[in-house]
Amino acid sequence: MAVRLRGIGKSFPGVVANHDVDIEVKSGTVHALVGENGAGKSTLMKILYGVQKPDEGSIEINGDDLVLHSPADAIKQGVGMVFQHFMLADNLTVMENVVLGAEKLYGIGDRARAKIKELSETYGFGLSPDDLVEDLGVGQRQRIEILKVLYRGAKIIILDEPTAVLVPQEVDALFGNLRGLKAEGYTLLFISHKLDEVLAVADDVTVMRRGTTVASVRPADVTARQLAELMVGSELPSPSTEESTVTEDVQLTVENVTLAGSGERNLLDDVSLRIHRGEVLGIAGVEGNGQTELVELVMGMRPATSGRVRLGTEDITEWSTSDRRNAGIGYIPEDRHRHGLLLDFPLWENRILGHQDRAPSVRGPWINKAGARKDSERIVEQYDVRTPSIETTARALSGGNQQKFIVGREMSGDPVLLIASHPTRGVDVGAQAAIWDHIREARRQGLAVLLISADLDELIGLSDQIQVILRGRLVGEFDPDTVTPEQLGSAMTGAGGEE
Repeated sequence: MAVRLRGIGKSFPGVVANHDVDIEVKSGTVHALVGENGAGKSTLMKILYGVQKPDEGSIEINGDDLVLHSPADAIKQGVGMVFQHFMLADNLTVMENVVLGAEKLYGIGDRARAKIKELSETYGFGLSPDDLVEDLGVGQRQRIEILKVLYRGAKIIILDEPTAVLVPQEVDALFGNLRGLKAEGYTLLFISHKLDEVLAVADDVTVMRRGTTVASVRPADVTARQLAELMVGSELPSPSTEESTVTEDVQLTVENVTLAGSGERNLLDDVSLRIHRGEVLGIAGVEGNGQTELVELVMGMRPATSGRVRLGTEDITEWSTSDRRNAGIGYIPEDRHRHGLLLDFPLWENRILGHQDRAPSVRGPWINKAGARKDSERIVEQYDVRTPSIETTARALSGGNQQKFIVGREMSGDPVLLIASHPTRGVDVGAQAAIWDHIREARRQGLAVLLISADLDELIGLSDQIQVILRGRLVGEFDPDTVTPEQLGSAMTGAGGEE
């Protein structure tokens, strides 16, 4: 047995993250861990990696009872972890990123280079030590993170949401890499919310609910729907929008917008689009192809080099982000920690964030604490944000509950346009269904939505039209009723040609 966790318990102020957790992981297998956000999966894996110390219970690795005080202790025992948010320096090479912090293993010269090439070639990663990270796609960056833990000698590898930002072809490539590692005797644990992927690649699945383990199953014995029921007690949700609500009124116009980059290639190149009231426009693209820049340009966070942006009939090209917010643009950022929350502040103060010029956050020139607290209570109830209280810091919430709070905040005040960038990234099927329902209902009420997502089923299900962005250009328009994820994935990587 590679890993045996017994009676694991871990509490934080106001939150019991794990209680009486038991899990066994056989050597040389792929073991999936699934459950709702807040079920305790990430905390459990951080305990195994030495980031957190359990309050109770025992950790056994390869038959040895251990106390892990830090990730360094876990690495010595052959345990490595690849986090959902990549920890790479874009301005460094593959080799420099891999060697950083592990210089004593193989030095920083030819021995290190040879080891990296050997690992890359052995497991089909296709990485060159001298590649600059900023020039690589998200799938290649994922492989660098795995390469980092292999380089440090890990034989037990934990992956937290490894496919969250990958297109179907990259997912297939990653799973091929994982099967290659398994064949060489590596043990792989991965957290995922994509149940079809879990069933495709895992040998065993452990289900967690509300901080404890509730079932261990083999993929051959369950369906995705049954797994969802074990996780949340409900059927697997569908993002289908059902009826069309698109009106004739244009809410957002982006007209021949170009955004210059630092090199020869533009970050955005002559981009034009229109979104009507009651319409969801989905943007599909491999990360790094301009969708982030498009969102930031519409929000006023980046000035256009040329072109115009209109909200309704108003030309807002020169408007500040604050003015655009006050005109009714809601914003769900792709990185909730960097741009969506003040993690060490209570929820009611996070309710004010980005809305500090409008009720209920202010009364006249003053912050309205009572109004912010009352509306935070409404968001917690309406959006099923699971928290001990609105005085709890945002950091103490699970990722899914953080996301539901942000969605609730950005849906407040009757916005006319919602910029939703990966609105369900890293959330479980229950939270995902709730967010879809809120977007559908707002769309029925006339909200225009610009939706950026790496979940192609989500894009197809929620959107009224889908456009593909590639190297800063919109290269294809697709009908969600007829397009397949494979066709979108092909267009996103340029394999399908440009229209």
